[in-house]
Amino acid sequence: MSARDVPFETCVAALDSGQRTGRGGGLRFGGSPLRGPVEHDPNSGTCRIQVRLARGPLRPLLRMKLDIDRWSSASTAIELIPCGRVRPTAAYFRAGHLLLDSLTRSLPQHGAPAHARDTATQPHAPIGSGRP
Repeated sequence: MSARDVPFETCVAALDSGQRTGRGGGLRFGGSPLRGPVEHDPNSGTCRIQVRLARGPLRPLLRMKLDIDRWSSASTAIELIPCGRVRPTAAYFRAGHLLLDSLTRSLPQHGAPAHARDTATQPHAPIGSGRP
């Protein structure tokens, strides 16, 4: 998954600062807690943070790692990797997508045009049928 229009440094800084300021056990995305600190690999440039994937109320948290890599000068690649064997169920994929979608939505979008950023934060008016 690619976090388009979010530079690598911005993504890592957001996770680092979120780990420091997170209340009650750190950051959570899609119900899944991130367990830091963010580890920086000086050889590959990859940053990694531990995740406990929440697949539902009756399922144990699944230990995973979230790898963050530079995709280009303006984009970041984010990969969620299991730390052991997993059964590829619908709940597993749903939880993984929820975590990644929640994480990427929380990151600041730097490459969007200014008018798109301004209108994205304004409330949307309901769309009617066009009849009075």
